[in-house]
Parts: sequence; structure tokens; C-alpha cells
Amino acid sequence: MHTVDALEAALALAKQAGYRVREEWLGGTGGGGCEIRGSKWIFLDLALGPEEQLDQVLDTLRRDTALSDVPLPEPLGGPPGPRGSA
Repeated sequence: MHTVDALEAALALAKQAGYRVREEWLGGTGGGGCEIRGSKWIFLDLALGPEEQLDQVLDTLRRDTALSDVPLPEPLGGPPGPRGSA
């Protein structure tokens, strides 16, 4: 799977998990997941390339305790290995 395809798949998974996604130019110094007033957000830093953006999304999904029992598909860094070990 190409990185851009994996990023699109990861973003689709995040949206299914209730995340809202916002793309912002953050100069390569920010981005990632957070919760604002009870809403889950992922801020994608447009200064980063697709691989780094994918890392931001996957890191957010791995850290979400509500998703700890939901395995990521293998192309997105799923099994083998325990979640949260990244």
C-alpha cells in the first residue's frame, strides 16, 4: 500500500472512530490528536510529508484507550505486536 493510500485509510478509520480532522500549516512543529470540549480531533500538519502525517494519525489511534481492543489493519501498522508500543 502506498503511503498516501495508507494515510487516506487511516484518516477514514479515525473518522469512523469519531475523530474530526483539521488540516493546518503548522510549520512542521505540531499536529496530532487531542480532545476539545469532548470532541476528538486530529490536526494534520501540512508542512509534513504524507509519511509523517500518517505517523501522526496512527500515533493518535494507538494512544486512544477507547480503541485499545480494535486492531489496526496490518497495512496501517496492525498486528503483529501489541498496541501502544510505538
